[in-house]
This record gives sequence, structure tokens and C-alpha cells, in this order.
Amino acid sequence: MTVKKLSVALDESVAEGARSAAERHGVSLSAWLNSAAERALVVERGLAAVQEWEAEHGELTASELSWADAVLDGDAGRAAS
Repeated sequence: MTVKKLSVALDESVAEGARSAAERHGVSLSAWLNSAAERALVVERGLAAVQEWEAEHGELTASELSWADAVLDGDAGRAAS
């Protein structure tokens, strides 16, 4: 895998929290930040996909959003109803 070295500035509390989390997970700060950025990009792509879908089909209803919340919360029983 090719890597790109960057210089970034983080709020002090964020930097310390990230450093602590990396230590707890037994990975380097760079690896932890890379993983966090990957997760954030997945969320960004998901939000963009929802926006595209809504632009084509209309906004999701309250019922649909409630169902999605139940699925994401792992409450399959509530999602099925």
C-alpha cells in the first residue's frame, strides 16, 4: 500500500484522545488516524448516497427513518414491525 505523509494540526484534546486510543488498540497513531478517517469516509459516502436517493425519489418519511434507526440500533424486532 502506498502511503502519503501529511502534517496535520489537531486540537490538543483531540490529539491526546487519539494518542490514548491508539495505545489502547495497540497501533500507531498514524494507523489509528487512518482507520478513523476511513470510517469517516464511509459515513460521508453513505450520506451522499442518501442525498442522491432523496433527490431522485423524495425525502425519506418519518416511518422510514424510524425503521433505519431501529436497524442501526440492532433492534430487529422493532424494525420488522
